[in-house]
Amino acid sequence: MAGRWSCVPFGGLLGVGFGEHPETGEDLLMVVSGDGFGLLEVATGTKIARDRDPDSEVSTPDGPDLACPGIGVLAGSRVRIAGLFGGGLHTTTEDGRTIDVVSPEWPHHRVILSADGGRNSGEPGNTWWHVFSDEGHGEFRAAGFSPTGRTLAIATASDVTLFMR
Repeated sequence: MAGRWSCVPFGGLLGVGFGEHPETGEDLLMVVSGDGFGLLEVATGTKIARDRDPDSEVSTPDGPDLACPGIGVLAGSRVRIAGLFGGGLHTTTEDGRTIDVVSPEWPHHRVILSADGGRNSGEPGNTWWHVFSDEGHGEFRAAGFSPTGRTLAIATASDVTLFMR
């Protein structure tokens, strides 16, 4: 996945979900942790909104829609969250990129990115790549693409790794 990447620390991370900036269309990432909600501008990794004390009735994505109320520019909307309570992010993009989460050395997870629709055939580095291992990062929470396909997020209990193209 050509482009940039960053790793943003978040202690006690429970889950993540994508939103779209209403004015620019850029990918945003909402993070739900034991310390409340955070909203990241994916392109820079900058935290653009924070709610350290969300209403306890909606502070965890454990309802039937696995969503939390948006904050900052996403206020007034609900953001679906994938992570400790379940749910999932997009595993494919419109142009055929696919991720697979595998655990050949349980309990550690690895994320495999492929450009061949998930076949992962041939030598690594040609059409598929091992892009992440959770060893040293904390317990795995979720991995997936933004709805635009421009961002891949991989979340653990301690941080979020973002790949942008």
